[in-house]
Amino acid sequence: MTKKLFTLFVLAGACFLQAPKTMAQAASAQQPSANSQQGIDQDVKLLRQDIRAKKKQLIAANLQLTPDQATRFWPVYDQYTAELSKINDQKYALIKDYADAWGTMTEEQASSLTTRGLAIDEQVAQLRIKYAPIFTKVVPSKTVATFFQLDRRVQMMIDLQLASQLPLVQAQD
Repeated sequence: MTKKLFTLFVLAGACFLQAPKTMAQAASAQQPSANSQQGIDQDVKLLRQDIRAKKKQLIAANLQLTPDQATRFWPVYDQYTAELSKINDQKYALIKDYADAWGTMTEEQASSLTTRGLAIDEQVAQLRIKYAPIFTKVVPSKTVATFFQLDRRVQMMIDLQLASQLPLVQAQD
């Protein structure tokens, strides 16, 4: 992995992940106006696009694809990323709901957030299961394994940063 791409990705990820913490803190102080929420949504949208671009650069720099393999791999990757982005839309909505409920969260809300979060994790796993044989049709299995290693590592970095920024549910008591 090139050090420059790794650093750029981490910085972009850190910027993206700062927004949910800010949202959780703001929710505990006051409800944001519709305009400020739209501004946050727009900022997050742009940061997510930047993260996807950096992730693609990181994967391109670390997969050893021949020109023919690249021609077949990238369209499948783009489909995979589009589906993953829809799942991540749900994750962002979950974080927004968490921020909205912060400070006044009921047992029912906590249960719902937990169930939804686990369902999102399952959707990501199912998406990877779905795409493993699709990728294997266009590139060798070792390349597919490397891709999924990179994909999971990037996602784990984002999830770790995200988890570190979100306060624990019990901290609101």
